[in-house]
Amino acid sequence: MSSDRGEVTVLLRAWHAGDEDAYRQVSSILYRELRQQAAQYMRRQPAGDLLQTTALVHETFLRLSNAHQVDWQDRRHFLAVASTTMRRALVDLAREQLADKRGGDSPHIPLSGDEAADGPSIVDLVALDEAMTKLAAIDPRKVQVIELRFFAGLTVEETAEVLDVSADTVARDWRLARTWLLRELDTSGSRGA
Repeated sequence: MSSDRGEVTVLLRAWHAGDEDAYRQVSSILYRELRQQAAQYMRRQPAGDLLQTTALVHETFLRLSNAHQVDWQDRRHFLAVASTTMRRALVDLAREQLADKRGGDSPHIPLSGDEAADGPSIVDLVALDEAMTKLAAIDPRKVQVIELRFFAGLTVEETAEVLDVSADTVARDWRLARTWLLRELDTSGSRGA
């Protein structure tokens, strides 16, 4: 597995230097991992809602294909960017669906993901994105934790590895970010009513 990680880093740097074949190789190596992350996210969605898992992964890779100018550090960096890209793809689709319905209901998603949650909270994906944008201005790492845990479906330990912090830090950031987001979404919902 660590040889794959080293190979991914070499390929990412080659892609940054202009080797398009390197991107195809990286995609091939990480496809299964991103598909598993997308599948974990999509299992929390109502059937037929938003995208199918494969379509979400393909949309993510398509959007990333134009990111060769990014100075890729390593596999962790790529996965962090991929989770952000996955979030953006889902939010863009939700906005399109909302526009198509001319203000109708947008897709709803549960903002839970660990055993400590009291139960699923249903929130609007577009409102969640707006709240995450506000949180990013205050604490960008907490948004990364939400993206990696919620959108990419990573465990606390996997998220800690990607962000190069301790698992305790991730668990704390996860709790604080969820609390902040739920409060923000509740406040936003109250204002809209």
